[in-house]
Amino acid sequence: MTAYNVYGIGNALVDIQAQISDETLERLDFSKGFTTLIDEATQQRVLAALDGTPLSRGAGGSAANSVIGIAQFGGTGAFAGKVADDEVGNFFLKDMRDLGIAIEVPPASDGQSGTCVVLITDDAQRTMLTTLAISGTLSPADVDEEEIRKAEYIYIEGYLFAGGPSKVAALKAIEYATRHGVKVALTVSDPFIVNMCRDELLELIHGPIDLLFCNLEEARALTQLHDPADCAKFIHDCAAAVALTLGPDGSILMEGNQLIPIKGVPCDAVDTTGAGDMYAGGLLYGITNGLGWKKAGHLASHAAARVVSQVGAGLERPFTQEERKELLR
Repeated sequence: MTAYNVYGIGNALVDIQAQISDETLERLDFSKGFTTLIDEATQQRVLAALDGTPLSRGAGGSAANSVIGIAQFGGTGAFAGKVADDEVGNFFLKDMRDLGIAIEVPPASDGQSGTCVVLITDDAQRTMLTTLAISGTLSPADVDEEEIRKAEYIYIEGYLFAGGPSKVAALKAIEYATRHGVKVALTVSDPFIVNMCRDELLELIHGPIDLLFCNLEEARALTQLHDPADCAKFIHDCAAAVALTLGPDGSILMEGNQLIPIKGVPCDAVDTTGAGDMYAGGLLYGITNGLGWKKAGHLASHAAARVVSQVGAGLERPFTQEERKELLR
């Protein structure tokens, strides 16, 4: 029996959410709906411009959000990510550990912890301004082979493949997982990751990747195809399983040469931050806790709908045991 359903590896960030007007976003001069990497000085300028605006914050980062989702469903998880020994880093560690998530990487004695300011406009679009800071220095030394061997899956965010030591850390984690028979799940994370290293991603999907998560834009960039089903089949020819999300139209799962359509869940979108991350968390929880792929996908779809109906990437109101039973009937 494994100690962890999932061992996640990714950028350790504290998400800072603010609901703002389109006019404020225009004054800040960032492209709406995109993720932009910025330096610490620019981040501080943005936060100063938001002075007086209500802010909320929580532990975040793509893979961290998914592991949080698993924990909120009652699953077990561990996470490898790097923070500094500062107020932001200590907040991240406490937020994760309060959910029962194991983190073995000690905080660094110098540097600053990473943050992601999420600017949410009235149309539920989110513009993300990310300062990786010390989280971008995650290295192979921070990946624990013994912890990985305790997991059923490792789950890696594609952002790590942008380069530097974090890419080496991701590849080392895959090596450890393969050595110990631990399944490997990867989320593409963003179309720019595909554009940056498409050939390498395809090589990984042909090789050690057991489950690939992507949205339609990422799938099209990866496969050079257009139709969602064709994209899913292309990926499934390489990987044992694929989860392709389609926004409000639901998702497509493929496993065992079977295409499984999952309906979207109608909701009033407030903030799309973390929808894909929570979907991945719900699916990974389901398949590591005895649910079939269809039921796991159904649970994941409801989880994603609930998270976009609120501000923030973690569930403000996790599903009760009774709600889970009703969803899985």
